[in-house]
Amino acid sequence: MPTLRTLEDLEREGLIAPDPRLVEAEQALAIALTPDVAALIDRRDLANDPIARQFVPSACETKIAPEELADPIGDEARSPVKGIVHRYPDRVLLKPIHVCPVYCRFCFRREKVGPGSEALSAAELESALAYIRDHAEIWEVILTGGDPLMLGPRRLRALIEALDAIPHVAVIRVHSRVPIVDPGRVSDDLVAALKPGRAGLWLAVHCNHPRELAPPARAALARLADAGFPLLGQTVLLAGVNDDADTLAALMRALVTARVKPYYLHHPDLVRGTGHFRVSIERGQALMKALRGRLSGLAQPTYVLDVPGGHGKVPVGPAYVRDDPDALRVEDAFGKHHRYPG
Repeated sequence: MPTLRTLEDLEREGLIAPDPRLVEAEQALAIALTPDVAALIDRRDLANDPIARQFVPSACETKIAPEELADPIGDEARSPVKGIVHRYPDRVLLKPIHVCPVYCRFCFRREKVGPGSEALSAAELESALAYIRDHAEIWEVILTGGDPLMLGPRRLRALIEALDAIPHVAVIRVHSRVPIVDPGRVSDDLVAALKPGRAGLWLAVHCNHPRELAPPARAALARLADAGFPLLGQTVLLAGVNDDADTLAALMRALVTARVKPYYLHHPDLVRGTGHFRVSIERGQALMKALRGRLSGLAQPTYVLDVPGGHGKVPVGPAYVRDDPDALRVEDAFGKHHRYPG
């Protein structure tokens, strides 16, 4: 089965019923469900299926709240050169490509990704690389997009080599959904293309539900881990997908078992048309408390909020230390309080 890309494709596969409101949702963000993703969907309960909820368009997307933004994390305000976002002094985002193997309906770059904006031109990419060369404070380059693993091995190898040749770039970090949603793309050629000669390369894998870690995805992650790449896990906290302690615990354990260290649990951004995915920060904090009491430290992500306007990420996890007149009051992982001399 090819990738599902239209409402007609989804209707044919029994994933949606005809609804004129979905045309507006399709116009706002392209549709793409790979065969691997489509195979994970439980068609017996589409309304509650956590995989379908992430990738199948919904009429809820046509509801735009006043606080929702076209650029919710302020990429444009921090973009000195096309393809570059320089938000923190020692690192930059480099977005060489703007297509993805799938289009997540909650995507914070939904206004930017999709057909028609496939990749930086050769001249634009050279300008982005020149910016990195000219700024010696840049220690880390984060490849994002779009999905950088949608680049062919030849182009990916050339990009990694170009970054590896910049002496002050010590770390290259690649953010990708590919190992999870299109694991067959993780070929020997792609793995070889990712290897720099000098810099350290880390791969951040986006995964939101334990069912996404099907055997093909686990095999792709194993190929990357066996090649020596440290793997990080990024998850978005999503209503109706993973906003309960049991699901999050199962996901974090499954990631660690696959040699992926949970890194961030993202609070959902103020993306236009995504209110049906958002939970409160209080809910997220309660879930993190529940995880603290039941999961190994290896399986604990940092709960973060990307401050709207381009001001960066901050941890918003629960507090465990409170002031006391005579000492600090510390809450343990099981909700009990203890005094500790300050």
